[in-house]
Amino acid sequence: MLSLRGTADLSSLGPTVSVWAHPDDETYLAGGLSAALRDAGVRVVCVTATRGEAGGPGSDAASRSALGRVRTRELEEALKVLGVAEHHWLGHQDGECAQVDADAAADQVARVLDEVQPQTVLTFGPDGFTGHADHRAVSHWVDLAVRRSSATPRVLHAVATDRALSVDDALTNDFGVYDEGWPRICEPEELVVDLALEGSGLSRKVEALLCQASQTGGLVEAVGIDRFSAWVASECFAPGAPA
Repeated sequence: MLSLRGTADLSSLGPTVSVWAHPDDETYLAGGLSAALRDAGVRVVCVTATRGEAGGPGSDAASRSALGRVRTRELEEALKVLGVAEHHWLGHQDGECAQVDADAAADQVARVLDEVQPQTVLTFGPDGFTGHADHRAVSHWVDLAVRRSSATPRVLHAVATDRALSVDDALTNDFGVYDEGWPRICEPEELVVDLALEGSGLSRKVEALLCQASQTGGLVEAVGIDRFSAWVASECFAPGAPA
């Protein structure tokens, strides 16, 4: 099921740019929506700040470099599954986005917005969805980029609902998903996009996530594919919260 509040159909979101911090963010938070947009003939451009090289047990330079290469390939395969053919790397270091010059990073994002002229931008809210410092930094970059771009998109933040968060409390808590911070929780009437994936749409998102086995393989092995699938079936986006 796909609910778009106040819009007639999916194509009303228009050309869309999604901006994320690490490989797999784009699939966990917007994989189903991205695939549905592409199936509807809507242009989707994905932007990723880092190659996720810090997302493994090795902290030495060689281990980080090797994982970055793996996650690069994994993201490319995931995007193929989702039908997203346009992708940009920003080239920043995983775990260090908060130390990056925000104006310079915003200029990178603004150049993509200037070229695409999107109607919609999907990204993190200032909470970073999980509180991760890289996520929060990317949210700030997007805010700056939109202000200086010639494009005038609507920015939608990845958010949660009580319903989505209660799907599997044990999985969420046992794996420390929100140890660094919780996402903004919205009421249904606040949402612009309320996506409850099922059937082939859910299978496609899960397939894309399984392409990123360096990050998803252990979790799927621990909880099983059915439980994992139910846990990732919801995608919700809302405009920024009023100041």
